[in-house]
Formats: sequence, C-alpha cells, structure tokens
Amino acid sequence: MSLRYMCHFLLLTTVVLSSCGEGRGRRKGRDRDTSHYTRQEYIDLKLDSNQVNGFLQRDTAYAEYIRDFYRQRDFHYAWIGNDGRLTEQAGNFINMMKADTDYGLNDSTIISKPLRLLYDTLLMEGERFRRNDKAMPRAELLLTTQFFAYGNKVWSGLTSDSAKSLEWFIPRKKINIQSLLDSMVNRPASAFEEPVNKQYKLLRNELKKLAVLDKTPWDSLEASRKLYKQGERDTIVAAVKQRLHILGDLTAADTSQLFTPVLDTAIRNFQDRMGLKRDGTIQLPLLNALNVTPRKRIQQILINMERLRWVPAEPPAEYLLVNIPAFKLYVYDNNKLDWSCNVVVGKPGTNTVIFSNEMKYVVFSPYWNVPPGILVHEVLPAMKRSTGYLDRQNMEVVTGSGGPVNPGSLNWAKYSGGNFPYIIRQKPGGKNALGKVKFLFPNEYNIYLHDTPSKGLFGESKRTFSHGCIRVSEPQRLAEWLLRKDSAWTEQKIVAAMNGNKEKFITLKEKVPVYIGYFTAFIDADGRLNFRDDVYGHDARLAATLFGTK
Repeated sequence: MSLRYMCHFLLLTTVVLSSCGEGRGRRKGRDRDTSHYTRQEYIDLKLDSNQVNGFLQRDTAYAEYIRDFYRQRDFHYAWIGNDGRLTEQAGNFINMMKADTDYGLNDSTIISKPLRLLYDTLLMEGERFRRNDKAMPRAELLLTTQFFAYGNKVWSGLTSDSAKSLEWFIPRKKINIQSLLDSMVNRPASAFEEPVNKQYKLLRNELKKLAVLDKTPWDSLEASRKLYKQGERDTIVAAVKQRLHILGDLTAADTSQLFTPVLDTAIRNFQDRMGLKRDGTIQLPLLNALNVTPRKRIQQILINMERLRWVPAEPPAEYLLVNIPAFKLYVYDNNKLDWSCNVVVGKPGTNTVIFSNEMKYVVFSPYWNVPPGILVHEVLPAMKRSTGYLDRQNMEVVTGSGGPVNPGSLNWAKYSGGNFPYIIRQKPGGKNALGKVKFLFPNEYNIYLHDTPSKGLFGESKRTFSHGCIRVSEPQRLAEWLLRKDSAWTEQKIVAAMNGNKEKFITLKEKVPVYIGYFTAFIDADGRLNFRDDVYGHDARLAATLFGTK
C-alpha cells in the first residue's frame, strides 16, 4: 500500500477521532530505534498557512488550538523532520498510542488499523515523505490533531460536569494540552512526562497482565461445604491453588488436594488484596472474589483509571486520603505513605460524599450536635416515649447561642423536627457519639472525621455504618500527627484534652489537604493490586458512561 494511500485512510480515521475526542493510551519504549532525529530547535520545514486553514475547514474539533500552536511556532513542522522522516518525538507519541493494545485498552478512536499501518510503514520500513508530497502536511496536521484528541481523553478524561453527575466533587486537575504538545515536540522524548497520577500508571501496568489472563479459561469455583481450613483435603482445595497460582498469590504450582500452610498464607494475601476477612480459610466470600473474571477486573481498572485522570498528577507532600470502598484512612507525609488505619463510612442511603477540603481544626472532648435527620427519626420519638431519654444519653437542650433550656419545660408532643426551635447536643464524655476528638475540614456536606465509642465496628470487613461522617480507629494517633509541628501539644497534653469535660478547639498552624475518594482498584504500598466492592454503586454508573453498560 502506498504512503499516500495510507495517508488518505489516516485522514478519514482521524476526522472521526477528533469529533469523538476520546481515547486511552500508554507511554512506553519505542518499538524500534527512531532516534535518527532529536529536535531541540524548530525544524526548517514550514507549513503554508493556507494548508493549515484548508485542513481546519474539514476538521474543526480542535481548530482553534491547532491554529494557535502553529502560529506560535511560525508554522514550522513539529512531527516531520527536514529529511521527511518522523522525528524521535513523533515516534514516541506513536508508541504511546500503539501501546494501548498491549495494555488491553483496544480503543479504535485512538489508533485504528489505518493509523497503525501508516505508522508501521514510516517507522519500520524506512519510508519517508518527499519534499513536495501533498501527504506530508496532511500527516503533520493529523498528528497534531491526534495529540489533542489523545490528551483530552487519556490525560483529562470526562468533563467536570460528567464527573459531578457521578457524584465526584473533588476539583478536577487542570492541564494545558497545548503546553504539553510544546513540551513533547520541543524536548527529547525521554524528557516528556505524562500528566497523570502515579496510581494511574501503576494500574495501567496491571492491564497487560490481565489481558493475558483474559485468554485463560475462568470456570466458576464451587464448594460442597461452607468452610475448608488447613489440614483438610478436597478437590476445591486444588482448584483454589490453581487459581491463586494464576493470580500470583501462590508462588509455586501445587496440584495436590491438601490444604497446606503455604496455601493458608496465599489465601490470606489474596483476602488482604480483596478487602476480605483475613482468616486463611476457603469460604464463599473467597470463592466469589476468585470467580470474578479477568475481563471484569480489566473493566474495574479502567473505571478507576478514569477517576485518576481527574485527580492531581502530583499530590501535595502531605495530605490525608480516605478511600471509601477500602474503609481506610491513609496519611501521607513527605510524599510517601506514613501510616494508615481503618475507618467507618456512611451506609448506603447516607453516603459519605466524595470531595476535598483542608483540615483546619482539632476539637478535643467535643459536643455532638444532633443532626436534623437523627433528631426527627430518633431523638424526638424517643423523648415522646420517655422524658428520661436525654439524661440517659448525656444530652442537653440549648438555644442557638448555647444557653441552657430545661427539657422538662417543653411540650415534646408538639414538635416534629422542622418546628423544633432548639439544639439538642450530647455533652463530652464516654457516651459521646463523636468519642473524644473530632477533626474539622469545614464543608457544605457537614462531614468530618471523629473518634467513636463503638470500637467493635472497626473489626468488620465491610464498614458502612455511619450517617455520612467518618469514624477513625486511631484518633489519638491522628491528633498527634496533625499537631506534631506544635511543640506545645505533647502526647500527655493531647491525652488530657481528649479526656476532659470541656470542649477545646485547636486551630492547626498549617492546613492539611483532605481527600475523600472512591477507588475500587488501586496498588497498595507493597505494590499489590487491590480490588474492593462498589459499595455505593458509583462504579456501575461510571461503567454505563464509559462502556454503555447497565
């Protein structure tokens, strides 16, 4: 097939591509050496402005950006060198797109068969454009169009409005595709960094492995009993060994039916990666997780890669992250994970909201102001049944300014919630629903982190029990970490403040970013691929947007 004929197909394909503005990609090493041309300065060859305008009459998706790009470089070529060959930078960009298929992304809106054919011919067969070849300016402009389409899909993702409709309220990262284009074409290929979060790259690396597993038969594992443990023999034990070996949790292949200590360790590792109870036994939750197909896991990774397109490529040096589906708080300091602990999040129906803000206050021995929903559905009905309810719960009635109100003076029967003119709050102490300390990052959702007297819930594997706020299993440790730069707050002073009978507000000297996120696929600090259940159904809604599934 001639180069010009391939460029004709390239034009048709990329016009469709630019109207979609969608795609996924992966940057990796070049398929072959294309370093014959490394450009640090503008190429001598120039486009005619009429060629650019003529092209943009047919392709208007990124017309303004493309025109500005070439105006700023005085219409010098960006992708094709003086010798008519693609530059090293062009080869690097092409290989980013070609690598999509290696990582199981297979998105025809990014690189179709005609595109691949043209690229392979130019890169691998030594083809070059002739000086007056009309296909050369067309190919140049198509590569630039391709870059904008690729960048908008792979590095930006869905629009902000689409993300908000999916209940994602963390501000989107801002990227300038034109600046990225300048960076790519004007520097050595090795100097270009994709503007994506590290977790995005780590998840993308897992796609290639799963693409291989997707070709492996994945029969459903079923057991005749509810429980199998170490020392027992059964055919299901051999089947579980085989599946765990394929997934990498069991290092050495073992076809025997004996439940060995090695299998126990492998099961615990898998359970940990899936967020299951880590008991080293074969039960239904383990089998259900093992039965999820590689195709389903690929889709789950793609969903989370989409979310990661929205978050900062470079997070701050220190921040707090609550991952709702993992029921975990992660504390980052000096650009690395410092420690983590279990949390309890909102139950379905009173979801914990996905958003971000800055931690400003630590409140020791806090009052708990009863929220309107709990007031209507729990407290007022309880008071109508028994006027001693408030005393038993260590609660009091106050005015809006905090003045005391005698509950015995109120006609509780006439109040239904909306007409209740006072505040009911729980006093500091062992029964306080917020425990001994709360952590405030003021927001419109009235969500914060806090201690709790209900410690037993942190031992559950699925921890959706709250009304939306986030209960922390290690509140003293969090208080010490947040106040670690304030020498006045020693461990002893913090313990005393937590066990006081008077509320005490502390303003942090430095605000700390807080992210409440939702990631059902992620790489942990040990480099292991983790999956979690879609507790709020956000994955399902995003899948419908990305894949058209219901």
